[in-house]
Amino acid sequence: MTVATRPAPAEPPLVTRLVDAHGAARLDEATFDAFVSAPGEAALFFTEDPVRFREVTDVAVILPELAAAAARPFRMAVLPPPFANAKAATYGVRRWPALVFVRQGEWLGNIEGLRDWAEYLAAVNELVTGEARPLPARVIPVAAAGAPSCH
Repeated sequence: MTVATRPAPAEPPLVTRLVDAHGAARLDEATFDAFVSAPGEAALFFTEDPVRFREVTDVAVILPELAAAAARPFRMAVLPPPFANAKAATYGVRRWPALVFVRQGEWLGNIEGLRDWAEYLAAVNELVTGEARPLPARVIPVAAAGAPSCH
C-alpha cells in the first residue's frame, strides 16, 4: 500500500525576490551553521506555505525594509518550510511566519506573525541592539498511543 503525499508548494515569488533582489541567503542543512555563526546580526525568515499562512508574502516584502531602517545592519536568510519546521523547536518558534534573530551563533529573540510597522521596527531594533539570551526550552510535541481516555 502506498501513501500519497502532498507535493511541497513552490516557493512564493516574493520569497524568491527576497533572495534574488535583496541578497537573502537560502539556507539548508549544509549552509545553516556557517551563516548563523558568521560575524554580525542576522534575521532568519522561517517560511511556510503561503496558502496556509498568507502573512509569509507580507513578511517577505517587509523584511528588506526593516533591514534598511534598523538601528544596526543585519544579514537576511530564508529557511524553506521543511527546514524551518526542522529548526523551529531549537529557537522556540510557535507561529509562522517568524523572524529569528541571531548574532554570531547566539540567539537574540524571535518576532512571530505579522506586526504593524512601528511595532516591527521597535522589536527589530530591540533585538539587534540587545544582548544574546539562552535558547528557549525545546518544545517537543507528545502524542499518546491508543484510544483517548474518557476519565
